[in-house]
Amino acid sequence: MRIGSPTRRGLIGGALAAPLILRPAPARAMEPVDIELVLAVDVSRSVDEEEQELQFRGYAAAFRDPRLIEGIAGGPLGQIAVTLFTWSDWHIQELLVPWTRVDGAATAEGLAQALDAAPRRTWLYTSISGAMDYAAGLFGQGYEGTRKVVDISGDGISNSGRPVAEARSDALAKGIVMNGLAVLDRSPQPWTAGMPPLDDYYRDEVIGGPGAFLMVAEGFNAFETAVKRKIIREIATAPPPGPLVERAYA
Repeated sequence: MRIGSPTRRGLIGGALAAPLILRPAPARAMEPVDIELVLAVDVSRSVDEEEQELQFRGYAAAFRDPRLIEGIAGGPLGQIAVTLFTWSDWHIQELLVPWTRVDGAATAEGLAQALDAAPRRTWLYTSISGAMDYAAGLFGQGYEGTRKVVDISGDGISNSGRPVAEARSDALAKGIVMNGLAVLDRSPQPWTAGMPPLDDYYRDEVIGGPGAFLMVAEGFNAFETAVKRKIIREIATAPPPGPLVERAYA
């Protein structure tokens, strides 16, 4: 058959007109870790510049603590995945540290340095429900932990966004544990008059799920001690039964 024949031309044209079939890329395998830990940090207006700096330094110091490194190494897999974001109004959350595998002193130091360099910004309102909703959407991004934990730290009661009870219920339904770190301000603001004590509020309205607990920092100067103890307890493979509420002092 000649190339220029009608039959040949028809075969070529049909081949060119055939649709291109694209096969989907294989799904990326999730990397197993002992725990997926989301750290949610309050940067509402009640947290001044000095207090915000104490928070960031506290988280960085926690990942430089040899006891935390030892705790990670003691897990079945010897590695955890951590991400950190700041939160304020119901629609304001800023991811500062994307999911990071921590499997020893070097990777923990890398995370601490990322916190040292992270921007410090302050917003207005306090939306714990917004923080819960945002945190719940962060799981399943490259890592698969035997436990999924959200660690919410803050110094005020939610005053923006949907009811906290609804957001917490939705998160618990996904198998997420909600822990809390309540910072008791030694100089209460005028707008806190008539509100329930913050530690009671976090205990009753924020934390939830198997093994959930609340760490209370008695003032921002106690934050570093509180956050170290809290994360070390959270990453424990088989943590012994502990108190529902722990307190840390400067």
